[in-house]
Amino acid sequence: MSKSLARVRRAILEAGLDDGIREVGQARTAQDAADSIGCVVDQIAKSIIFRAEATGDAVLFLTAGGNKVCAEKATALAGEPLGKADAALIRSQTGFAIGGVSPLGHLNPIRAWLDPRLLEFETVWAAAGTPRHVFPMNPTTLPKLTDAVVADFTE
Repeated sequence: MSKSLARVRRAILEAGLDDGIREVGQARTAQDAADSIGCVVDQIAKSIIFRAEATGDAVLFLTAGGNKVCAEKATALAGEPLGKADAALIRSQTGFAIGGVSPLGHLNPIRAWLDPRLLEFETVWAAAGTPRHVFPMNPTTLPKLTDAVVADFTE
């Protein structure tokens, strides 16, 4: 088991959630993950990371799989210009590789926002620390577990 997957599993259990981690193969898109799980694409909680230009920190936008982050809305929420986060920043701040960024188990605290579309489902699926693993959770627990602010930031 990878260190990232083990860290997410630990965070899941510490949060009192069921350890329902599932291997889905190499899911390159939210649709790939949804097809593997047998859910609708919006039940996939994508972790989109940007670089906050003023601070250099990573910021996280948890969005429904079929939605896209609107750069203008995201910038307004962050209160500073946002740019592309490179793999090194994502790895150093979260501890995860691109494609496997989980909402839980980050190495460092991260400012986060949550797409309200995710709250419309009983269960959503999020990356479990690798591009090949996901776990289910009730999305209403996400704001509490991640300190994410529910906000409109999608196109």
